Amino acid sequence: MPGRIISFGIVMTSTWQNANGEVIGATSSMHIQQSTIKPQFYVSMIDEKGYGSARSQSAGTGTITGGSGLNSTEGVTQVVRAAGDNNTAYNNVDINVTKANQAPATQQQGQALAAGSTLVGANGAGSLSVSSSGTGVQMNIVANNNQGSTAQRLAQGGLMQNTTLLGGGNRVSNLTSLNVVLRDNAATTGSVNGNLDQLKGLRTLGF
Repeated sequence: MPGRIISFGIVMTSTWQNANGEVIGATSSMHIQQSTIKPQFYVSMIDEKGYGSARSQSAGTGTITGGSGLNSTEGVTQVVRAAGDNNTAYNNVDINVTKANQAPATQQQGQALAAGSTLVGANGAGSLSVSSSGTGVQMNIVANNNQGSTAQRLAQGGLMQNTTLLGGGNRVSNLTSLNVVLRDNAATTGSVNGNLDQLKGLRTLGF
């Protein structure tokens, strides 16, 4: 770990809830400390039942065109495109920096996501895939009944959160938290800029 950084963590969560209350999604997390031998993402699937007996949801009839340039953006890109009614979409990035004398105790949960592998899931709300390219992670949800899709990707120093809504009554969320713990040393001149430079050192891991 570079400089004063003693712990670095990423938590990504994507969920899609349809008009029947069915939810599909996943949380992908990685924590790096001084003792970490090999950084590893772990994935926990989210699968929630709906409101009582299943009701048929009308197929989405919206149409959205364009947007091909969104795949070549840099930095943080957050997009919501909607062609339906009564939808809610939320994209958010949190950066949390704290100080401590030692790295916090962490326990990884879920299934390990090996480089080059893909984990999948499906229920009444749609289908989900979580994949790793070796330099980052991507989460994709394709909703059933042509309701739309959402994607969240963290790789090569950039973050993309992109939601397309074609139907109605859906609730979509893409959340990413970056958590950094700094060693609690006495502050020195230029320490803020120094810490930012140390964070850039994490880009060698692909982030």
